[in-house]
Amino acid sequence: MELKRNVGYAAAKLVEDGNIVGLGTGSTTLYFLEKLGKRIIDEELEILGIPTSYQSFLLAKENGIPVTTLEEHSIDIAVDGADEVDSRLNLIKGGGAAHTMEKIVDSAADKFIVIVDDSKVVDKLGAFPVPVEVIPQACRTVSDHVKQFGGVPALRMGQRKGGPVITDNGNFVIDVKFESIEDPAYLEKELNYIPGVVENGIFFGVTDEVLVGSSEGIKSLKK
Repeated sequence: MELKRNVGYAAAKLVEDGNIVGLGTGSTTLYFLEKLGKRIIDEELEILGIPTSYQSFLLAKENGIPVTTLEEHSIDIAVDGADEVDSRLNLIKGGGAAHTMEKIVDSAADKFIVIVDDSKVVDKLGAFPVPVEVIPQACRTVSDHVKQFGGVPALRMGQRKGGPVITDNGNFVIDVKFESIEDPAYLEKELNYIPGVVENGIFFGVTDEVLVGSSEGIKSLKK
C-alpha cells in the first residue's frame, strides 16, 4: 500500500491549475484522487475531473474534486492504474471492470500517465487475463470466438453477490487467459471485431508515461 500511495501522490503533483483531469479507477488511483483533492483545497486550484467509473465519481465527490463530462470538456491529463505494463508501455487493464470508459477517457487525454507498483511491470503481456466486456446475450458466442485465438475464457463472477459481475454499462466481463501475447495491437483489434464485444482490456500505444513505485523510489518510464 505504501508503494501505491507514493506513486499516486507523485502523479497528483503533475496536475496543473486549470487542468481537466481524467480520473482513473482502482486501488492505486484512490491515492491519486486523495492527494489531488487535498491540493485543490490547500492550493485553491481550479480543476475539473472526468470519472471513468462510478467508483472514481464517488471518490471524486468524497475528496472535493468537481466533476464534468467529455461532452463538455477535452482532457488535459488522465491518470490511471494498470494490471500489467510491458516494456513498450502497452497495458492490460480491466481488473476493476471499468476498462471501456477508461479506454475512452485515457485515449482522449492530451497526456496519459499510468501509475503502478513494480509488481505490475512485465516483459510481455499475458500473465494477467484480458478482460473483455460483452453484451450479456453474446456471452456464449464471444467465448467460442476467443478460443479461436488460443484464449481460455471465463465469465467473471461476483464476489459478494450471486451471478456474474455487471459493469457500469450493464454488461458482463469475460476474462480471457492467453499463454502469452506476442502482438498486443493485433489481438486488441481482433477481439473488438467479435460481434457482441463492447471493449477489451488491451491498451496498445496509448500510454505517454508510467510512474513505477518501488522500494527504491519512483521511476519514470517513457517511450
